[in-house]
Amino acid sequence: MKAQDATTLPTDVYLSFVSSLFENRGTLITGVVVHVVWCAIVFSYTGSQFYLYAAGGFPLVFAFRFFDFLSFDKVDKTSLTDKQIARWERRYVVGATMTALLLGTTSGHAMLVLKDSFVAFTCIAMTMGSMMSIVGRNYGSRYAVDFQTLGCCVPIIIACVASGDTHLAMMSLLLIPFGLTTRSMANGVREFLYKNVLAARKIRLIANQLDLALTTIAHGLVMLDSEGRIEVVNRRASDLLGLPDASEIRGLPLVGVLEAHNGYHRTRAVSELRHLLSGDVDRTLFQLKKGLHVEFSASRREDGGIVLIFEDVSARVEADAKILHMVQFDTLTGLANRSHFAAMATAELNRRPSDSLAALVVLDLEAFKHVNDLRGHVVGDRLLAAVASRLSAQAGPDLLTGRLVGDEFTLFVMAEDRPQLEAHVQKAHEEIQRAYDLPDFRIEICVNGGAIVGRADEFDIETWLIKADLALSDAQVKGKGSLSFFRPEMDARYVEEQKLRAALRQAVEDEALQVVYQPMYTVDGSRIECMEALVRWKHPEKGMIAPNVFIPMAEEMGIISSITRFVLERASRDCAGWEHPTALSVNLSAHDLLNPDIFGDILDILARTGLPPWRLHVELTESCFIDDPAAVSKVLHQLREKGVTIAIDDFGTGFSSLSYLTSLPLDIVKVDRAFIRDINHDPRQLKLLKGIAQLSRDLALRIVIEGVETQEQLQLIKENRFADLIQGYVFAPPVDAEAASRMLRASGQPVAVKASRKRLKPVI
Repeated sequence: MKAQDATTLPTDVYLSFVSSLFENRGTLITGVVVHVVWCAIVFSYTGSQFYLYAAGGFPLVFAFRFFDFLSFDKVDKTSLTDKQIARWERRYVVGATMTALLLGTTSGHAMLVLKDSFVAFTCIAMTMGSMMSIVGRNYGSRYAVDFQTLGCCVPIIIACVASGDTHLAMMSLLLIPFGLTTRSMANGVREFLYKNVLAARKIRLIANQLDLALTTIAHGLVMLDSEGRIEVVNRRASDLLGLPDASEIRGLPLVGVLEAHNGYHRTRAVSELRHLLSGDVDRTLFQLKKGLHVEFSASRREDGGIVLIFEDVSARVEADAKILHMVQFDTLTGLANRSHFAAMATAELNRRPSDSLAALVVLDLEAFKHVNDLRGHVVGDRLLAAVASRLSAQAGPDLLTGRLVGDEFTLFVMAEDRPQLEAHVQKAHEEIQRAYDLPDFRIEICVNGGAIVGRADEFDIETWLIKADLALSDAQVKGKGSLSFFRPEMDARYVEEQKLRAALRQAVEDEALQVVYQPMYTVDGSRIECMEALVRWKHPEKGMIAPNVFIPMAEEMGIISSITRFVLERASRDCAGWEHPTALSVNLSAHDLLNPDIFGDILDILARTGLPPWRLHVELTESCFIDDPAAVSKVLHQLREKGVTIAIDDFGTGFSSLSYLTSLPLDIVKVDRAFIRDINHDPRQLKLLKGIAQLSRDLALRIVIEGVETQEQLQLIKENRFADLIQGYVFAPPVDAEAASRMLRASGQPVAVKASRKRLKPVI
């Protein structure tokens, strides 16, 4: 490295070199004392006044230099710039050069003026001896070394050359390499120190950065030697492990420190740490204490030491636990979901003998949909949570709980024998039948249940759920909170039902269904104003299947819209071909109205069959409005704008009828048969029917009463003006298209009530 000066040295290094010049003042004081004594001796020996003056000059120069030293001490070193540091260096060089020049001049005077060999020898010896200290105390400044060397040597060389003695002159020239050597030695010392200062500075910087990193990183760090003793431990590690200050445990075995800690003595943490240190594993996660999970990783050094890095992963563990809980448990009720419930049941059975008995129970809240309709989904959710809470209260080693979907819950019960098992199931079933106290009101519900009992080694969640569902279906038929256990004949019935579903799907695809028509007469029976199209299915083996059997089945299978389109097209074609231009009424299901293509499909069918829109009536039940009232209202308004008549069917059997009367574009109200069944015997039914009729007329709605079967019912309807049209067996049952055509041709003549049943052959 080349010699450094103020233009290349870093400020702090430059300052440290210049500061070294102003240190070690003991040699300076010793030097001035020696120089004064030396001059005094020469003066006493030679009597030369020059040396007396020199003896006074050295203290003066020393005073000047010592004043600079004291001034430098008072300067704020941290604020000095390179220029200011250079100014202090020059002040030092001036003082040092003055001292050197005095020494050189006294030696030159002895050789040139006194010409005394003894004095010359002592002077030169003193000067050369002083030059030796140049390297030791002036290495920090290249200028100080150069100028002091020149100050000492140049006067001697001049004196020797001026003496005229050739040999003396030649000998004096040897001071030049001596000066250069001194200069080179000083530069070498300065360069060496410069390198070391920079290296120390870099090491200090790295150490500070490392210390800062170790202090601020979120991870804990412990460095161990090959014997497992602590070499380095950062603050985060001490905080996480709850250990004393690093200075107190440095050099101690980490395992011993943890074992001495009360919180970790003989815990899994210590044993896991032993495996980590032994190299059995490279990474491990364990719980140090409640609420604190730490993940350790180990890296081995070449010297056999180990670096342990660990972090607090409690938040991650907690998040993972929450995610796992969300995956395994139902959010609303907190019960195990279907898949986790199956895993819990399987795990529990694996711990029991293979011949132990277990029961899988499926529970369904009866009429839960009505709770949602009447009270809203918030109340419905609260009820589900309350049921789940009551089920959870019964949970234990022999009873597991879960939620399947919607309002269906499941239990897995284990017992030693069947009587005990069935008793346990019945007790659990009875427990959830009691009333539920929700905010502001009390709800009583019935819960139907289906159960399957089997051996542990026969358990298969999917098979058992199917059989429990079959038992549940049997309980739902009975209703009122029934509980049924699976019987083999239920399986046979299930197989038959699946066959029936397959046959229905095939019948829909083959358009093998039939359309029949039931007329709507004026109250006096003189005229037919509308024909309602009804679908019928004749099974090739079982014969006629009742609509209340296959229609719900079609809705569950998702093929009800296909049936609607079939009925609409067949009935529109038949109606368009009848001579009498009567209206046609067709039922639409909730699935139809939620289909975005229903409006276009209806117009397309009317266009193909040639039936004018004003002759079409569409009937829909109140259940069609529940899921998406806005979408249903949009479709109905579109149909109404095209001239289609809108009728609400089975009026009064839903839970929000009155609000729909004003919010939807309705033309006709069809009163359900339930309101006239006991009209002759129950005065309340009569009053209720009067209210419905009055409300409908006030809203300018036409009234159709369906299910009228007796002359007595008809007479009461006539007397009270309850209806505009009558539909029922009192006038005519559903008939095929040909019979409907004949009835329309005869329309306009009063129908004999009693004879009507004999003349027309009904199609069931």
